[in-house]
Amino acid sequence: MLNQPVLSLRLGGPIGTAIEPIINPHNLKIIGWWCRTPGNGREVLLTDNVREFTPGGMAVNDEEALSTPDDLVRFQEVLEAGFQLIDKLVKTKRHKLGKVSDYSYNEGLFVQKLYVSRSLTKVFTNEGTLVIDRSQILEVTDQYILVLDTEVKVSEEELAGAPAPA
Repeated sequence: MLNQPVLSLRLGGPIGTAIEPIINPHNLKIIGWWCRTPGNGREVLLTDNVREFTPGGMAVNDEEALSTPDDLVRFQEVLEAGFQLIDKLVKTKRHKLGKVSDYSYNEGLFVQKLYVSRSLTKVFTNEGTLVIDRSQILEVTDQYILVLDTEVKVSEEELAGAPAPA
């Protein structure tokens, strides 16, 4: 929902453009969008004020659905944090995995999956984009996202006792 028109049902036309999501880094929920408006410049559209997501944009009742950041005292910490998910480093405790190139979200607007672009050397070895599920995320900071290391460790004893591949 980047660069999508914000459509007023009362006016029957656009009242602004949603330019980037506002994501709460504590729970990875999209709480709203920064919007560019003709008269006031930069305002916030909270998800609670969106009546419907349409192919043509986000439908709201009217321009009162948009708020100035100063009016949203409850969300000041998140607004001031300026958390960005795209290009955030993703790593395990042992390895850097890459950077977030995209993400998907569920109906509750919680980030559900991270799409992580790998380095060029990994891309050439058919280890391109990783998909990280929300359940694999351990920690989110301003610098990185820490995820579970899904590599399975197998001891030499287990390998010795394993049947030969067919």
